[in-house]
Amino acid sequence: MIDTHCHLTDPRLQSQLAGVLTRAAANGVTRMITIGTDFSDAQAAIALCRRLSNVRCVVGVHPNYSQNVEISDLPNLREIQNDPSVVALGEMGLDYFHQHAQREKQHQVFEFQLGLATELRRPVVIHSREAIDDTVAHLRNIPAVRAVFHCFTGTREEATRILDAGYLLGFDGPITYKKNDALREVVAMTPTDRILVETDSPYLTPEPMRKQKVNEPALVKHVAEMVGQVKGWTLDKVDEVTTLNAESFFGWRGPDKATSEELK
Repeated sequence: MIDTHCHLTDPRLQSQLAGVLTRAAANGVTRMITIGTDFSDAQAAIALCRRLSNVRCVVGVHPNYSQNVEISDLPNLREIQNDPSVVALGEMGLDYFHQHAQREKQHQVFEFQLGLATELRRPVVIHSREAIDDTVAHLRNIPAVRAVFHCFTGTREEATRILDAGYLLGFDGPITYKKNDALREVVAMTPTDRILVETDSPYLTPEPMRKQKVNEPALVKHVAEMVGQVKGWTLDKVDEVTTLNAESFFGWRGPDKATSEELK
């Protein structure tokens, strides 16, 4: 199984990385995609991938960090994308909930990255919080770019718009939460070839592990189990489907497994 969205460079995971990787392997999570959220985090993610054969990365500028970058520095993303460990651009998008960055700056940074994705023919990982309309409007201008809306927690209507546009949905811990029946209905309606499973760790620990404050890739198994319950699939079927989707979207063919030396 592939955890298609985690933050292994976050200090809460990096400080216990050997254990995180060992527990992931023990739960059948053989590959992980770690996300770089700004330039310094991108370099850290790439360095980690160079150490670990079963980890790849997605690098870009997260909307909540867009206020900290200069537009004139964004072309540097082009060279970073050339690293063989990088499989997509992101996570990028718009966040109207946290308001860490001005909307105008978020739009500028997002627009540049989408243009770069078009130029490089790269898939993109989208972060969109309370901004689906504007996010989809940006993407409509570049129909050739493949996208996954990571950690989808929106409405059925929003999901329909995303799916009708041909994009994927990434599901995380929130689909396991007891009161999220509406979100599980979105899982039910999502076509087989549009589903990815993620943790977004160290955030969003799934049920029944929510007392564990730091989420980790091993727990993507609980997300997958809930997808299976909703879809009427076995866990093996979920693994098969989501692995195939991830390989197709990111262009990362496996299997790659961390060696005992890498886990040290």
